[in-house]
Amino acid sequence: MKTSNALLFILVLLYINASTQWPTHTVCKEDNLEIYYKSCDPQQDFALSIDHCSDIATHTFNIRAAMVLGHSIKELHIKLDMIINGKTVLTYSETLCGPGHSKLIFCGKKKGEHLYYEGPVTLGIKEIPQGDYTLSAKLTNQDHVIVACADFTVKNYLDY
Repeated sequence: MKTSNALLFILVLLYINASTQWPTHTVCKEDNLEIYYKSCDPQQDFALSIDHCSDIATHTFNIRAAMVLGHSIKELHIKLDMIINGKTVLTYSETLCGPGHSKLIFCGKKKGEHLYYEGPVTLGIKEIPQGDYTLSAKLTNQDHVIVACADFTVKNYLDY
């Protein structure tokens, strides 16, 4: 019995190492709004959840997010691309951590530290664009190394 358990464990480890993509995670799924994400960093996945999809449209909503830092973040930059039918239609970038300004509580964290945030988030947008699209998010540090990245699939049929 112990031999078969050990063999099964080894096969699972080999399968995980052979896999080249992270699974698709559901952030939220309600009547008219669905959001999924998949990490695009081959080295690391992360956890993200939202209490209620419908809260996103109310400007401020509660999230839970967690990851172990693979790289230190003295500076942190975000780049977002909205992609529709394979074409980038909107790009946004901003510095979140850096000399003189730190917009996030985990600015200055070091490699190997565990990041966990549970609380309110405000997007600063009046509504989520309707339709099916991808939102590609990439966070890079001061050395231009990817700290985290994900492709979010958004399916929004809310009638504002």
